[in-house]
Parts: sequence; structure tokens; C-alpha cells
Amino acid sequence: MDISAVVWDIDDTIFDYGAADRAGMREHLAAEGLLDGYESVEQALARWREVTAQQWLRFSAGETDWEGQRRERVRVFLGQPLTDTEADDWFQRYVAYYEAAWALFPDVLPVLDALAASHRHAVLSNSSLHVQDRKLRVLGVHHRFEAVLCAAELGVSKPAAEAFHAACDALGLPPHQVAYVGDHPEIDGRGAAEAGLLSVWIDRDGAHTATAVASTGPHRIASLAELPAVLGADTRFGVPSTFG
Repeated sequence: MDISAVVWDIDDTIFDYGAADRAGMREHLAAEGLLDGYESVEQALARWREVTAQQWLRFSAGETDWEGQRRERVRVFLGQPLTDTEADDWFQRYVAYYEAAWALFPDVLPVLDALAASHRHAVLSNSSLHVQDRKLRVLGVHHRFEAVLCAAELGVSKPAAEAFHAACDALGLPPHQVAYVGDHPEIDGRGAAEAGLLSVWIDRDGAHTATAVASTGPHRIASLAELPAVLGADTRFGVPSTFG
């Protein structure tokens, strides 16, 4: 197996989206005086995550555009028929808190350093280029990637094979020479495997069942420190897989 490049997911793979989203929404709801409507902060955050997941599915299915899914997240969460401007304003107030909490996972820079000389790197995200390009720059890693591709501009999203193949085309490599690293067992793990890439699923909390693992076909790791060993990279950084 000769893997020449790694294509990366961003949110919850290299960027700790979950932590930033929880911290940002907690601050935002407190500032908006909305916590009184819930039994606890965690209940409010769980509702926001539920609404977010629902609208992401609609966006991935092509039922709404990028701006539309954001506005619907706000309307459904608040239970109010807001205008586009009102929904946009509410969301932007949340974004200010969310961005203040942005951070990479601690295993990201070490693995990028370890693989810098042996592999090329790109990004494929189901988000928008406007959002992810800026995020990578703020996090200080944009220069690490040759290409940044996003579903909103591609017109196709993961797990469709066309999305993964677009990333391979951007690198000028066939799928069997490219690895894809992502956190979602179906969208990233199964999608990349079925598209012919070396699929690496990072399951940081180990919360998924053995059945879910068996159905996807990717290599499963718990930390990016395990990635060089999966790639067969000539580096001392890699460690054996936690999952065996």
C-alpha cells in the first residue's frame, strides 16, 4: 500500500468543534437570557445539538442551502418564525462566542509535523469554504494543506464518492493512493472506504458499538498519534492502534 496523501475532515477531527460549540452556546444562551426555559444548561445544549444535526442532514440531502440551514437551526431552536435578518443576527451573536473558544485537538500539530515530509495534505469538509478557510487560518494551519474543498462550493457532500474523488483530483492522485481521516463512522468512514480511499476513522471517545465499526470498513483509531502507523509512514511518532 503506497499512500501519498492524507485528506482531512476538519470539525471534530482536527478542530475541537464540540468543545467550542458547547462553550460558545453556553455563553450565548446566558447572554440572551434563554437558559430559564430549560432545566439545565446541558439540556439546552443537547437541544441545540439535536436541531443542528437535523438541519445538517437537510443540507447534506440538498434540501436547503448553507444560509438556509443556519437560519432554520435558529428558528427551530427558538420556536419562532424569525425573518432571515433576525435569524442571521441571532446566529452571528452566537458565532462571536463560538469563535472565541476555537482550538485544535492537542494531537494535531504533532502528527502534521511527523507526516510533513512523507505525505501531501488536503481538506474535504461538508461545510463551506468561507467558514473553513477562515477557520484554518485562525487556527494557524491553513498553510499545511495544498487544497481546501467544501461541500457548499463542490455541490456534492460526503458520503458521496464524488466528494472524495474531487479531493483526489485536486491532488492529482488516484483514490488508492489517498487516505481520508474523519470522525463520523458513516459520512467519513464508510464514505471514504466505498470511494476507494484508505479510510481512517478517528473515534476519540470510543462511544460507537462494535456493530457500527464492522459496518464501515475503515481503520479505527482513538488518537491521531496512531495515524502514521496506519499509513506505514517512516516515522517514530506512530503508535499501535488502541483498538487492535
